[in-house]
Amino acid sequence: MITVLSPAGKTENKGNLHESLRSLDAKCGDCSPITPLECITTCRVYKLKNELRYLWEAIDNPNYMTELFNVLKNQTRLHILQTIASGKHSVSQLQQRLKNAGHSHSQDNIIREYLRPLMAVGIATVSREEYYTTTFGSRLTEQLGWFPQLADKLPGRSECFEEALLQSLLSEPKTFEQVEEVIPPKTVSRTLKRLRSVRLIKASKERAYIFFFKSKRDPNKETFTASEQRIYDAISPEGTSAGKLSKETGLCMRRTYKYLRALKGKKLVFTRQTPMTYGLTCKGQKLALVLKNLQQIVEDTWNSSQRVMQESAPVNELGGLSNNAILS
Repeated sequence: MITVLSPAGKTENKGNLHESLRSLDAKCGDCSPITPLECITTCRVYKLKNELRYLWEAIDNPNYMTELFNVLKNQTRLHILQTIASGKHSVSQLQQRLKNAGHSHSQDNIIREYLRPLMAVGIATVSREEYYTTTFGSRLTEQLGWFPQLADKLPGRSECFEEALLQSLLSEPKTFEQVEEVIPPKTVSRTLKRLRSVRLIKASKERAYIFFFKSKRDPNKETFTASEQRIYDAISPEGTSAGKLSKETGLCMRRTYKYLRALKGKKLVFTRQTPMTYGLTCKGQKLALVLKNLQQIVEDTWNSSQRVMQESAPVNELGGLSNNAILS
């Protein structure tokens, strides 16, 4: 049995953002700023509420999760994200960090192709021409550290069918028909092929669709030939394919089917159609957990931002998070 370490790690210990706000609000009463400007520029409560107000507008987008994942599926962008998560950086400093890593980019290109997309989804922000991660961005960056190869394993600028399928496979393996219930049927073959090529999912070992099982009939009431006995004894309680029986008994496929037919005639064996299933590999399970936790952070942030918005607007004026905003 494969054991995969949950990537939730420190993020779960940080609790809900709204709980953090309540804790900070409690301390706010004891704060005595010299001037209102000092309160605005140094107050953590003010900054966090401001961030949540912006995120409420950003996440209130039917395609937000798709846009977020597509922003994250870029190796250079992830490199920049990890850099600004450690502290504020100017564009020139980021340019030098990328150069040291072997990547040459103009400052305009860094802003246009990498920083602006991060800011558009609320992961990064800028102050006095220095870029850094938001509280929300810091939580996401921490999760991404559990699977640094995300940009290499998933296709960029996609509809995120791969991400949706990986998360759905966390519960149990699925047949082709069950996968069609998760993502659009016309995309299933292509999506499965992509995920198998990067070894994130695997097909069941038994490729044969017809499996042979022992019936409840008492075998002591029948007479076996030596070969029939070998075939019968090789059938496992979980069912066995003809190919596997042939391999285990050393009989050719023609003779294997011959003796199986004889056993079926004696009502000692029956067949059942067992379709191929697709499940996660060890790496696939780890990535699926990371994706699930990223989505959980988004949901948590949405709920927290909605509570902040409710402080200044009637409840009936606020909509709910679109079902399409979260991959299902």
